This record gives sequence, C-alpha cells and structure tokens, in this order.
Amino acid sequence: MFQEAVEALGQGDKAKARELLTSLLESDQHNPQYWIWMSAAMDSAKERIYCLQTALRFDPENATAKRGLVLLGAIPPDEDVKPFPLDRPRLWDEELALDGEKQKEKGLRGFLANPLVKIAGFGLIGVVLVGLVIVGLRVQRDNLLPVGPFHTAGASPTITLTPTFINATSKAPVVEGTPVPLSELLDEPYTPTPLYVVTPRGPQSADLMRVFNQAYADGDWEEVIRVMRDIATNEPEAADPYYYIGEAYRFMGDYRNALEAYSYALQLNPNFGPAYLGLAQARLMGDFNADVEQLFNAGIERDPNFGELYLERGKYYLNRDEPQKALADLSLAERLLNGSPWPYYYQAQAFLELDDTDSALVAIESANEADVTLLPVYLTLGQVYLANGDLDKAIAALELYAKYETRSPEAYTLLGGLYYQQGDCEQALQFLSRAVSLDIRAWEAYLYRGMCYVELEQADAAENDLQRVYSTYEDDFEFNVALMRTYMLQEHFGDAFLQGERVLSLAETDEELAQAYYWRAVNFEYREEEDNAIEAWQALLELPSAAVPRQMRREAQGRLNELQTPTPSPTTEEDEATSTPRPGRTPSPTPTRTPSPTPTGE
Repeated sequence: MFQEAVEALGQGDKAKARELLTSLLESDQHNPQYWIWMSAAMDSAKERIYCLQTALRFDPENATAKRGLVLLGAIPPDEDVKPFPLDRPRLWDEELALDGEKQKEKGLRGFLANPLVKIAGFGLIGVVLVGLVIVGLRVQRDNLLPVGPFHTAGASPTITLTPTFINATSKAPVVEGTPVPLSELLDEPYTPTPLYVVTPRGPQSADLMRVFNQAYADGDWEEVIRVMRDIATNEPEAADPYYYIGEAYRFMGDYRNALEAYSYALQLNPNFGPAYLGLAQARLMGDFNADVEQLFNAGIERDPNFGELYLERGKYYLNRDEPQKALADLSLAERLLNGSPWPYYYQAQAFLELDDTDSALVAIESANEADVTLLPVYLTLGQVYLANGDLDKAIAALELYAKYETRSPEAYTLLGGLYYQQGDCEQALQFLSRAVSLDIRAWEAYLYRGMCYVELEQADAAENDLQRVYSTYEDDFEFNVALMRTYMLQEHFGDAFLQGERVLSLAETDEELAQAYYWRAVNFEYREEEDNAIEAWQALLELPSAAVPRQMRREAQGRLNELQTPTPSPTTEEDEATSTPRPGRTPSPTPTRTPSPTPTGE
C-alpha cells in the first residue's frame, strides 16, 4: 500500500495517495515516514506543515521533516540540517546494471563516456556560462531599469491562489469533466471588477498596457511580470509596475518575490497605499499569524479611499476572532467597493460568529445577488441556511458548491451532517468518507460518520471513528450518546452504563434529558436491573410532554406497564424479541441540532 501511495504521488494523483496514506496512518499513526509522504500529498502549505511537524514529533531528529519545514518557512534554517544530498539513490537505479556488469561503450559513445572527457566538457560549459554572466552584467549595468532582485517567474507546483480582491478578474469556475461554467449554468452575466490602480502611460507603454490588461484578465501571471518589467524600463520612476509584479508573484504563490516587488514599489513611492496592502497579504501568506495591522493602517493613512484595504483588514480581524472590528471595516469597504459581493460575504461570516443568523442571511443573500457566479458564497449560504434551520435550502446551496469545488472537505462534511440529520445515513456516509479522504483532520466528519455507523448498527466502525475524535468532542452531548450506543451494540453494557452516567451529566435541556433517560433505561434492561430501568423510564415520563417525542413516550409507558406487572404472563422468545428494546433501534427522533463541540485538542 505504501508503494502504491508513492507511485500515485509520482503520477500526480494526490487524492489516491492521500487515501492510501490515510489507511496506513490508521494502522500506525506514529510512523514518521507516513507523515512525511502525506505532506507531499497535501495541497496547502498549512497541511504540509502539520504533517511534517507531526513526523518531527515522532522522530525529533528526522532530517527530511526538518528540511521540509525549513523550506516551508515553519522553522528557521539550522546549520545541523544538511541539504538534500545530490548523490542520493534514484528510484530507477535498481533497474540498471552495476557498472562492473556493463559492457564498455566503444567509438564516439565510449569517448564521451570517459570521465576525463566529461570533466573537460563541464569545465568548458562553466567557462561559457561565466562569459554569459559577464556579458549579462554589462548589459544590465547599461540599462537604467533597476529590475530588482526578483527571480525567474515560475508557478508553485502546489499553490494556485485565485485572486479574490477587487483588482482580480478570475474566470468563473468550471465543473470537472464538463465545459459548462457556473455563469452559463445560472444564465447570469459576470462582470469583472476594474483595476483600482490605473496610471496614465506614456506612448511607449500604451501597447504594452493592452497586453497587460489581457494577460491580467486571463490570469497569465508570467506574462504580467514580463510586460510590467518592460513598462518599468520605459517609466523607471513609476511604482505601480512593481506593485503589479508583486501581485502576479502573489497569485502564483511566490510570496518572497512578491514581498521584494512591493518593497521596491515603496522605495520608489513611500506614499503608494496599495503596496502596503500587498506587503500585508504577502506576509500573511508566509505566516498566517503575522502581525500586519500596522501595514494595513499605513496603507489606509496614505490612501483612505482604497476600499480593498478596509476589506482585507476586515478579513484580518475576522481571522483573529474580532468580528465587531471586522464589521466596522467591512461596512466602509461596502461603501467604497460599491457593487462588490465581497464585503457582504465577509459580513455574513462575522455575523455568524456573533450568532446573529438573521443579519448573516441578509448579508450572504446580498453577496449572492451582487454576483451569482461567486462560488465561495454558496458555501457560506449553505452554512447560514443551516444555522437558520432551513435544511433543504442548505443542501441545495452546498450541493451546487460541491459540484464545482470537488475538493472541499468542509462542504462534504456539512452535506454529510445534513443528510445524517434527515435520517439518510447511506447518502451521508458517501459525503463524510469523501471529506476524511481529503482531510485526515476533518474531525466533524469523523464524528458524523461515527454517528451514522451507530444508526446502521456497525459498531466497530462507529467506535473507530468516535474514538479518533474523543479528545475533541469529549464534552459534546451527541458524541457521548453515540459512544454509549456503540458500547450497547457491542454488548459492553458495563461500559455503556459508565458512559450513560456521563451522558446524564452533560444533558442541559429537557430534550437532552429525554435521550439520556431513554438510553439509560434500555441499558438497565439489558443489565437486568429492573428497578433502575423503572426509575429511568419514570424520569423520562416526568419530563414536559413537549420535550419527549410521542413515540418515545409511548414506548416508555409500554415498558413501565410490562416491568411493573406483578405476575408477568408467559411469553415466547419471539414476544421477548419484539417487546424488549434493542441497542441500535432509534425510537427517539434523529437529533435535529448540529453538534457544536468545543475542541479540547487534536
């Protein structure tokens, strides 16, 4: 399985590699090599860092994990960490014959294979390269353009950021395997937002600007860099070419070169507000926890009408759990970015954090009206509908989102949870299994999947998923009910009793008390503790009628009548099978609330 995972990575099939490595980690979570290879199968830098840090936790001296973390900027360079050896064995070496077994080449091939000839050839190549460098330096010295320290443009092999700020004009998403874009599916126009920074260009740059505009609209960031460097040659004192060079590098995932470009723009013009925004965004790319508030403030001070600065500072506050401060900035962004859906989109998320679901609904529907082709809106729309209890609309919005964004564990988890709440565990399992295959830390997906397995009476599978997330959901009522029922399915009635005590202690509402008493009563009957069972059934019936579903109340009354009968009539085995509740039956309604756990650790 491990070899298949490695081969899948070599073929670029990260999804298959993740699935295989996830299975391996389920059997051996402390294997650092599995975690290192899992890092290569991840799409985001944050996920890769997590995998490498986990590998390093299990093997603190693992040089491969340290090198990866250094390259990702998660730890500082360490002189003790050697670079990757240039002479490391290659995968195909074993397929080649040993040097001693090879027949020596003759003629021209033999001459070229001679080590001395190779060394002489490399020396000649070195001389030529040095000459070219000298010529290049002379040409650059004669050129008035300080092209800066930027490296050759090249997209990151794993990071492909979609521009989501006002200057961006990204294309509408396309469904995998179909040429139909979202804008055509919804039969709505999609109007790109114009560029904010528009500097009048001289005659020499007019044609270049037309090329730039097209490249920017197409997302051809290498062409954007090339054209803007040419414009900077013609206009060496202009700051905005370097700003757009920085933007292009940022969209390519190269935040280091982006930082250099934005910094050079500010050297040319310290009052150029957008460059401060770019610096802040690039620093956050390199370190999500970076403190960049002063950069946002400096940009706003120099360009108070740049709505994008308020939008990004609002997002910054939102990511740091300061929704009130975020809303203040997003309100200004809404006014300055008239017609943009993004301020509404982030307002909805801030209102959700404040549990103001009505305001969140107004905001996210405004974002949807502003641009129905904006895919991320549908994810938040589904979350808001879910928070408002409109499950059908939530499913519709999330399924549309998942149709286009096929690699979103969050969407699959939400859909799985919704189908679980509607009692369709077979459908829920498909979404939840997809979620955990995309993200091995999708704890909520494991929770819902474990609860689905309980409903389907697959006890071992349920216990595997529930125990995986125990530390995260140990104080969640729904989780503890599911774990209690799992023990009952396994006929571990002693464990179920102890779990039932915890369930009762966690119940906060009459509805939760009803579930706690019901499952305790069922377990007591299995343990043949009739007095305790009678007490639990009576406690259930003493709860307000609105808190106890009719079916549950009817069953409780029936069990009490049978248990309290002084002289029970003889019953057949078939009668007993039909009259005694069995673990796994669901007389109580499927829980209608989404578990809202308080994570206590991973």
